[in-house]
Parts: sequence; structure tokens; C-alpha cells
Amino acid sequence: MEAVFYFFSSRLSEEWAVFLTAMLPFIELRGAVPLGISLGIAPLKVFFLAVCGNIIPIIPLLFLLNPVREFLIKRSEIMNKFFEWLYNRTIRKSSNVEKYGVLGLILFTAVPFPTTGAWTASLAAVIFKIKFSYSFLSISIGVLAAGIAVTLMSLAII
Repeated sequence: MEAVFYFFSSRLSEEWAVFLTAMLPFIELRGAVPLGISLGIAPLKVFFLAVCGNIIPIIPLLFLLNPVREFLIKRSEIMNKFFEWLYNRTIRKSSNVEKYGVLGLILFTAVPFPTTGAWTASLAAVIFKIKFSYSFLSISIGVLAAGIAVTLMSLAII
């Protein structure tokens, strides 16, 4: 995670590095917020940059996950196995999304654990065929809640 952030910050401003790091899968704002705060950027600014950066990928993910998956699995057995693994992993991790729908999607995104961010929530929304408007709003609310939690935890640790 630090290598990614260093790569961005060595080529861009620290603010852009926080914003772009928050857009990345697996790292998302859970990594961008503590790194931004550790660099001395104002916590409110870090929160805003990380939340915005984490929300931006939701729209293309919700629209493009299925078409990209279909395209890739038809052309590669490796991609087919990867998406099968990803699908099964997401189903295991997102039982509350299936059970509670939109509310489950908010909670799934908001809990700041590894693999429960906007990227995985977008995949879960696509898998469970949750309407785009509900998915986007739910995941965005979850990102805001996760941003608050991660920012507060990062400030408590420093």
C-alpha cells in the first residue's frame, strides 16, 4: 500500500495521491485516509478527498462489471476461473446484502474491514441485481460512514 501511495505522491501532489489511492480496489479509503493523515494533510481535507476518490469508481463498476466479465470469460479460461473465484468469495462475504438488500449494502460498505469496500459492494450489487440508483446511493452512504469511521480511528491512533 505504501508503495502505491509513494508512486502517486512522487509524481503528483499529496492531495492527488490520497484521491487516487482511494480509487484503488482493496486499498480504497481505508488505506488512503491513514496515509493522508500521516503526511500531515488536514483530516477534513483527507476525508473529503478519500470519500470522493472512493465514490467515483462506483458508477463505472455498476455499469461495466457484467459486460467486462462476459467479455473476459469468453476469451480466457484464466479469467473465467478468476471471476468464478471472485463471485464465490463475494457471495460468502455479502450474505447480509442478499438478506437485507439496500440496507445490507450500506452496512457491507460502511464496516471498515478489508474486502468490504465500494468495489466489493458494487460487485455484490451487480450479483444480486440491485437497481442502479439504490446501489449507488447505498454504497455512497456506506463510503461516507466508512470515511468517518476510518478518519476517527486514524486520528485516535496518531
